[in-house]
Amino acid sequence: MIFDLDGTLADTMPYHYEGWKNACMKYGAHIDNSFLRKHTGSPGWIIAEEIIKDCGLNGSVTIEQIMDEKVKEFFRLQHLIKPIEPVTDIVKKYYGILPMAVGTGGHREAVERTLEITDLRKYFEIIVTANDVNSFKPHPETFLRCAELMNVRPEFIEVFEDAELGIEAAKKAGMNVTDVRSWYDSNW
Repeated sequence: MIFDLDGTLADTMPYHYEGWKNACMKYGAHIDNSFLRKHTGSPGWIIAEEIIKDCGLNGSVTIEQIMDEKVKEFFRLQHLIKPIEPVTDIVKKYYGILPMAVGTGGHREAVERTLEITDLRKYFEIIVTANDVNSFKPHPETFLRCAELMNVRPEFIEVFEDAELGIEAAKKAGMNVTDVRSWYDSNW
């Protein structure tokens, strides 16, 4: 089993959205939650690049400046994150029985912190982040890398996801996919 993190194992999306919104305001840009939903599963630097393009900020701000501000805001709120229990119940039920991994578009530091805050880190030896791959969701590399590390053929893996890009990536990898969006009430 492979689990996405943000919006699947952990209810992080309201805090990611708040971080992006505050970073945008600082630089005179605006995004709404439909913008972030469209990009859910993408690494932060791709989202920052899209914000610069969509909001006409070329030359006035860098990807790194927006990212630094967003990360600072997210880390400020990160302690509020809660696990998504219908999904984490599956993790706990099959821990030690089936091979499991986290496959996420998040950055290593934020991912590790979220797993610690939600007390989920102990369940996963295999964690593949945006820092570990060259191509990002909807490309299947993240999930295929997890399968390789798990030593399980893709067709025998179930992926749990909350984003269109991740669902597409799982299908491209030849894996089964469960969309968890109806399993909980998201506040963003």
